[in-house]
Amino acid sequence: MYYETYGKGEPLLIIHGNGGSISDFLYQIPFFSKSYKVILADSRAQGKSTDTGDSLSYEMMSDDLNALLDTLGLDSCFVIGWSDGGINGLLLAMRNPKKVKKLAVTGANLWPDTTAVDPFIYKSVMKYIDSIKKMTQTPKIKNDLKLMHLLVYEPHITIEQINKIQCPTLVIGGDHDILLPKHTLLIAESIPRSYLWILPNSGHSTPVTYKDQFNEVVIDFFRKPYRKIEGWERGN
Repeated sequence: MYYETYGKGEPLLIIHGNGGSISDFLYQIPFFSKSYKVILADSRAQGKSTDTGDSLSYEMMSDDLNALLDTLGLDSCFVIGWSDGGINGLLLAMRNPKKVKKLAVTGANLWPDTTAVDPFIYKSVMKYIDSIKKMTQTPKIKNDLKLMHLLVYEPHITIEQINKIQCPTLVIGGDHDILLPKHTLLIAESIPRSYLWILPNSGHSTPVTYKDQFNEVVIDFFRKPYRKIEGWERGN
């Protein structure tokens, strides 16, 4: 598993999306490394990390990240996850709750159907899978199929499972995200200690399209104590 670290301070793990790599966080690395020890890894079968297996799951990738933290001698860290990285962040917080101090996820989903994913995108990915299945099955095509399989057949996370996430969580999405805003709202409502942030006029690439705003809001979330807003405080 290929990884890089930048900066000094409390550890911050940043996780990329499907088919991505460390390089996706061009705008986050210099910003967050001023205040944190930033840790980034290429998930298995992506970037510079290899995977020779026939199948791939988010649980496998989440366990890889947990093992990386163990290897680095870290008992806990802040986490940012984008897209599939957001799914991995949720799983890391569910499966290894003591490892995640605070979690910020953008463009994540709990299940892979059209109640969560934009129907046009879902159908387009299915058509793409059908087309590459007909190609000569080179190692690259086989790897692409593994990654595309994740998009249309996984994850399978229940509301009951994310309801057990203990850490404060910032749930982020674009109002025109690939992941439907109603699903992003459902995630936020199902995590006991959560905030919700839906960006207007935004698609899936919030860390890029709104890089400055994204960075500032996330670091503010990390720095300030989580505040439970209920009762009359809702009027403030």
